[in-house]
Amino acid sequence: MKPARTLTLTEYETATFPAAALPIPVGEKLYEQYERQQRVVQVAFPGYKTGGQWQLTPQGWVGYIPLMPDLHLALQPRVPLSNLFHMLAYAHQLRRFHLLPDLTQCDTLPGFYDCLAEELARRILHRARQGLFREYRLRAERLPYVRGRLELDLNAPPGTRPDILCQYEEQTIDNLDNQLLLWTLHVVDRCGLCRQETGRLVRRAMNVLRSSVQLISFTPAAGRERNYTRLNADYAPLHTLCTLLLTHSAPAMGAGTKPTPVFLVHMATLYEQFVAAWLAEHLPAPWQLEAQVQISLGDNQDLQLAADMVLHDGEYRPVAILDTKYKTPNRVDPADFNQVVTYAQAKQCPYAFLVYPQPLARPVDIHLPNLHIRSLAFPLAGDLEANGKAFLDLLLSEFAPLSGIINDI
Repeated sequence: MKPARTLTLTEYETATFPAAALPIPVGEKLYEQYERQQRVVQVAFPGYKTGGQWQLTPQGWVGYIPLMPDLHLALQPRVPLSNLFHMLAYAHQLRRFHLLPDLTQCDTLPGFYDCLAEELARRILHRARQGLFREYRLRAERLPYVRGRLELDLNAPPGTRPDILCQYEEQTIDNLDNQLLLWTLHVVDRCGLCRQETGRLVRRAMNVLRSSVQLISFTPAAGRERNYTRLNADYAPLHTLCTLLLTHSAPAMGAGTKPTPVFLVHMATLYEQFVAAWLAEHLPAPWQLEAQVQISLGDNQDLQLAADMVLHDGEYRPVAILDTKYKTPNRVDPADFNQVVTYAQAKQCPYAFLVYPQPLARPVDIHLPNLHIRSLAFPLAGDLEANGKAFLDLLLSEFAPLSGIINDI
């Protein structure tokens, strides 16, 4: 089988390919699913305006899409891949569980996906050797003997067989914790981005689970909604890996009702999650950060908004709104300015910041009555940790007038 050919694109940059590089039916499917439905890639067909060539422009997504068995589409980020993986590690709390210390050493997106899949499969097999988490499940059935609690069936007709209606608890590994693991392995196995060795490891882990665990589909949020006790606390890093893999898996163009998943990352969402996670880990006391804050406006709360981040002081009073913008304009968009001002006024914050991935040519630093609005940068090029420290120092320096209040807390 000949190796797959890969068309490589970079986010927001238009790439041109000869008409023969992409069959028209494949281009039509690419347009229907990844431009019209998901707005992942803008597709311009060969014609007079394009000089008889294909023009493909990624719309803020990075990842890997198998178009055909022998033709793949690679969407590269503008930032270095090592920094992209660093951002994902922060956004999905991989650092919290000391997962993948050499994560940033991957040199391709499929390689990163393979690394995650291998880590998940190995950890599941290790947990299986120790014993999978079991929980009690209440059952009720008729038995020829007493088990658990006896339930008297007063409506049983006379002369029937003397089966006894019992309620009892039974230990099972077929629970949500293990079902989420099996579903994630199932998605990874169908994705087809792993090396042969990793694929075999994933299928081994699947075989261990599916003999006693049901295959049930889950959303990415399922991994974040689990509660842990001392009996299943070691499932937290497993579910963290599941969340990352499921979050960035999307249906591909394959035919049928169960198309192969692909690996895709929405960079604007990742940038917001990364900045919030980095700040939450590095903010000094007594500052506290709250992400995705719901804001209701109107007498009947008719308008529902969500601020990216709200910074609170030691008494949990809202001090600043931070709104990330994954774009590189020369100046602040008036719509973005109006948006952050609305958030700040609704939360009665004296500060509002627009955060960009690189410094603006014409930054904003405006004082309104009881409100200071400024644009800041958390750059994604170079050393992310150094960039974050410079960003945090500049952010906290804005609160110098509040230093006396903070010190008294």
